Amino acid sequence: MIRTKNISFSYEEYENTEELNKDDRELVLIARETALNAYAPYSKFRVGAAIRLESGIIVCGANVENAAFPSGICAERSAISNVVSNHHNDKPTTIAIAALTEDGMTDETISPCGNCRQVIAEEESRSENKIRIILAGKNKTQVIDSISSLLPLQFNKMNLKVNLP
Repeated sequence: MIRTKNISFSYEEYENTEELNKDDRELVLIARETALNAYAPYSKFRVGAAIRLESGIIVCGANVENAAFPSGICAERSAISNVVSNHHNDKPTTIAIAALTEDGMTDETISPCGNCRQVIAEEESRSENKIRIILAGKNKTQVIDSISSLLPLQFNKMNLKVNLP
């Protein structure tokens, strides 16, 4: 018997970052500033991510490209690696993601790639804490409650449980 199921989610959408609360607005501004640090000589697509931890510390990451594709790293994974390496016990609460092209801030929001979605999901599992996701563009900003909205059928540690004889 075939069953059809629907997956949907809701999110907040703002016309500009000025409508965000002070902490979220600060995180978006830091993500934008961090995008300036990206090393993107091939795509010219610079991405910055800023993560606020429970302690209030903000940790950043930028994309780093490499001529030997796919040896680079995305901004989101760069920032999460920083959290795990340097703030292991401080739980991430929010991540803001912003991108720049040669023309400046992208008009629309950008969403994490599949690899980054999986890494954010793993960080939620590791830290036992949902991470709000702020996607910032010039013309709109979207706020999503958790990665489960962007990755509803995620692969996780429960998939690795094996019953061996």
